[in-house]
Amino acid sequence: MNSSLLATATLTVSLIAPLSVAAADKQLLWGDTHLHTTYSSDAYANGNLTAGPDVAYRYARGMPVLHPYHRARVQIGTPLDFLVVSDHAEFLGGIRSIHRNGVDTSDLGIIDTIKAYVAHYVLTDAIDSGEGRRLFVSMLPDPALTPREDAQAASMQNSDVSMLPLPPEIEIDAWKSITDYADEHYEPGVFTALVGWEWSSIPGGANLHRVVVSDSSGKLAQSYDPFGSDNSPYPEDLWAWLEETSAATGANFIAIPHNSNISKGYMFDTSSFRGEAMTPEYANARVKWEPIAEITQIKGDSETHSTLSPDDEFADFENYPYYIQRIHSEYAPQVGDFVRSALKRGLELEQALGVNPYQLGVIGSTDAHTSLPSAEEDKFHGKVAIDSIPENKLTMPVGDNAYAVGGWDRSASGLAAVWATENTREAILAAMKRKEVYATTGPRIAVQFFGGAGFAADDLSAAHIYDHATSRGVAMGGTLPVSMDEAPSFIATAAKDPVGANLDRLQVIKGWVDAQGQSHERVYNIAWSDDRALSADGKLPPVENTVDMSTGEVDNRVGAETLSAVWTDPDFDAAQSAFYYLRVLQISTARHSLLDAIAMGMDSAEGHPDTIQERAYTSSIWYRP
Repeated sequence: MNSSLLATATLTVSLIAPLSVAAADKQLLWGDTHLHTTYSSDAYANGNLTAGPDVAYRYARGMPVLHPYHRARVQIGTPLDFLVVSDHAEFLGGIRSIHRNGVDTSDLGIIDTIKAYVAHYVLTDAIDSGEGRRLFVSMLPDPALTPREDAQAASMQNSDVSMLPLPPEIEIDAWKSITDYADEHYEPGVFTALVGWEWSSIPGGANLHRVVVSDSSGKLAQSYDPFGSDNSPYPEDLWAWLEETSAATGANFIAIPHNSNISKGYMFDTSSFRGEAMTPEYANARVKWEPIAEITQIKGDSETHSTLSPDDEFADFENYPYYIQRIHSEYAPQVGDFVRSALKRGLELEQALGVNPYQLGVIGSTDAHTSLPSAEEDKFHGKVAIDSIPENKLTMPVGDNAYAVGGWDRSASGLAAVWATENTREAILAAMKRKEVYATTGPRIAVQFFGGAGFAADDLSAAHIYDHATSRGVAMGGTLPVSMDEAPSFIATAAKDPVGANLDRLQVIKGWVDAQGQSHERVYNIAWSDDRALSADGKLPPVENTVDMSTGEVDNRVGAETLSAVWTDPDFDAAQSAFYYLRVLQISTARHSLLDAIAMGMDSAEGHPDTIQERAYTSSIWYRP
């Protein structure tokens, strides 16, 4: 490292000990908050006919299970510490039940009976022929209406499935089964099965989905019905339901926005989804119920995009090419789609509202519909069950709509990392609420990030770095003291996945708002591996790519096992609100698309990336003047 930077940044190779044990009274837990089983209608329609929550929990805990599509024995590489089975609240268990048990038309009139039988024939034919994706596409919204018009018209329900009689007993039975398995697999201190579901509002193809996570027991969860977009497509109605249900049951909840990268700009908008001006009351409700967001998953990365962050050379990572809608449309990034833009927009809105609605922590999770939480490139089982074999991961158009998303368009991502006091439902949810969490795109990169004043290189060798740092500052997710007499300094440490690739660099991403209310951003390289030097503009030469294109193996002769830095903001202005988060980059490794291509005797993955630089993103630390 350039010696002139040693006053503010230090590279070390001796950090495995502080990171491999609990940080003071906190322990690093790994999990997935976003997994679908056979009870999700789109999972069932896409080949997951058998794998329920029991399979999901057993796989997450490291046990071998049968894959729901090709029936081979599969097993996770490194077990998880916690899991949320988050099946869609809409049509919960419906497709599965009707395909298996038929339809009951005894209470229907002649016209509705005919409609039900036609719909049942369409459903059965599609699933039995192995073309359930046709049924799935028919359930997607038609973007002829704008998202706000579509929400008002509730046209998401105008599909073949909407003609099927779906008695409430189907959803009640499915919810009971899901929550019973959560209690069965919950082993406090060893493995946590959190109760959850997905609220799946997608008006006009704008992804506004939230995963709802609770610390309630399965038995308590059976006292309420999961709130879905069929109850309301508006987020504020979900928050109101959470408020009411929490008060009535004593359960705690959060709602996690996901796939903001394909929200058509609505996820992190400047107004409510109803089109109303944002108020302090609205912003406070959003802050309360949505403390964190999912920044990376199978349907791509939501950190940022090169059109929004043109000076960030690592901005275009796992961009997802399509919206989720019936008529094919290529993805067009907008400001409201990305977490970094939301963090900046939050600073701007705070000046007018007095509240920052987007003071978000971040996690990653998979959104797999296979019942298998697989974020490992070499053990990636696809988004849906039928995409679990290499031949099926190539582009798969459906009819005239050419809904052409293939398995290689998707990312083997991500994981939720939580610094919790213990491995329990209550402690994990509490960590999420205080935003002491971070995301990785799959590897188990152990990361700590603290902000305060007066940190120096010697602080990296503290025996208990968590206690030491938080006695003078805050951990990720926190807010720096109101009055700063000097520029804030930050402690950043990272250790490689014990069974993975080495690390390339640590970067601090800063966003701030100026006196005119305009937000800005900058990326700082603060620590790195190998004998490289920063250029005059702060850029760093790329680390060597050591992936063997014929085998997919990576050579760890480059990179570092650990990286750390103490960094002080050289551009600090005490009058400007700001956020800071840490991004950790691995050296290049083989993407799942290359591994599939090698298996099929191909030279590369036909226009898809062969190698990637996996990464971690921490929750931010905020400064307010």
